[in-house]
Amino acid sequence: MIVGVTGYFCAGKDTIAEYLEAKGFAHISLSDMLREELKNRGKKITIPNLTSVGNELRRVNGPGILGERAVDRIDFSRNWVVTSIRHPAEVEALHARPDFFLLFVDAPRKVRFERSLGRARKGDPVSFEEFEAEEKQQLSPKGGDPAAQALAACKKIADQKINNNQSEEKLEAKITDLVSKELFAHFLPRPDWDEYFMMMAEVAATRSNCIKRRVGAVLVHNRQILSTGYNGTPKGIRNCSDGGCPRCGGGGASGAGLDECLCVHAEENSIVQAAAHGVPIRGGTLYCTLCPCSYCAKSIINAGIREVVYGGAYAMDKVTRGLFQEAGVVFRKLEKPSVSVRPVFHGPK
Repeated sequence: MIVGVTGYFCAGKDTIAEYLEAKGFAHISLSDMLREELKNRGKKITIPNLTSVGNELRRVNGPGILGERAVDRIDFSRNWVVTSIRHPAEVEALHARPDFFLLFVDAPRKVRFERSLGRARKGDPVSFEEFEAEEKQQLSPKGGDPAAQALAACKKIADQKINNNQSEEKLEAKITDLVSKELFAHFLPRPDWDEYFMMMAEVAATRSNCIKRRVGAVLVHNRQILSTGYNGTPKGIRNCSDGGCPRCGGGGASGAGLDECLCVHAEENSIVQAAAHGVPIRGGTLYCTLCPCSYCAKSIINAGIREVVYGGAYAMDKVTRGLFQEAGVVFRKLEKPSVSVRPVFHGPK
């Protein structure tokens, strides 16, 4: 689950984040992103400067840019808390994750000002008048600027609102009760078996050395992986990405001149790898990121594979479908997945 925390100055957002971190949540602060930006620019960290650079980033990169950057940093292995959300477009970007939940925190202004003085953070207002003026600037876009902070709009679309006008113990109790309920309501949906194995095929594709197209395949039986494969030149042959395949390097048309291609297809490699290690695959299911060509279709049929599930279309789909239909191989395309979780290959640092 991702808990987004927004609210007015010193309402208790960071305190809530600390509670959640103690419960195992990882923390991302959009304000810290802005502080990093100011530091890189050699500017002082003040609320006006934070507001200014935030508005600039939204204006140049789109109003949801900070939310998008947060989503890029969030993995799927744990729970997260994201603080300092100040624009509805940031909320929208975070809602790209189905397990996102937005909490708005409030407290009386004078109480929040006293908290601000108590924390003595660099750049915070030192007078109540300054505190009040800077807060008003964050409530709604100044002059209708769509890139400016819009806390009032965030409050309207929050999933839950709490008033932090009591002790820290009371706040912690509220958060514990709230999160214990929302953890179940916002648990990230699991991929079904088709999506699960296709995701693994997508990971296998990242190992491909073919310069024309990266393809991955996974052979499965009884929901257990038997072997994987990706396309590229055979072992001991110079990689396609290093010029090892003249057909790929020459930019041949899709589906044409395959007899001249030195690359082994992903589906073929998954079958060969199983054979090389003595793994029986008869009756298995093959997941591949691309529809198999007619050459691979013939190998699939003779290997006794009973079902093929594929992702993208290829130039020989009709031929392959005809072969599988005649041979009795179940052949189906994986439609748009119900879970928006896909492996991301970042590559070496």
